[in-house]
Amino acid sequence: QERLVESGGGLVQPGGSLRLSCVVSGFHLDDYTIGWFRQDPGKEREGVACIKNTDGSTYYADSVKGRFTISKDNAKNTVYLQMNSLKPEDPAVYYCAAAFFIATLAQAPYDYWGQGAQVTVSS
Repeated sequence: QERLVESGGGLVQPGGSLRLSCVVSGFHLDDYTIGWFRQDPGKEREGVACIKNTDGSTYYADSVKGRFTISKDNAKNTVYLQMNSLKPEDPAVYYCAAAFFIATLAQAPYDYWGQGAQVTVSS
């Protein structure tokens, strides 16, 4: 059974950093692109970053480019989202998701989703 579990969320001050982890099971990171998405209450879910399964290419939303870094460790079945210089507009529930052999920040191709991790930015 395909499963994704996020961890690492929490409260951080503006300008601070957090690292989210997404541990996957039931499938291989070699076969699936992993994306990070976020959703704030009252807003649509948006793609933040993704890492392509075939060559590790990374893609970022303009809103996080230069501040967030996505990476993965195939041996640990884990994908990370390092978030630096967090801003007041970054708080949301962050989700990781898996898409079969396609790299995109659009939601539709993603078949499997985690339960989400809350990120709060506040002084």
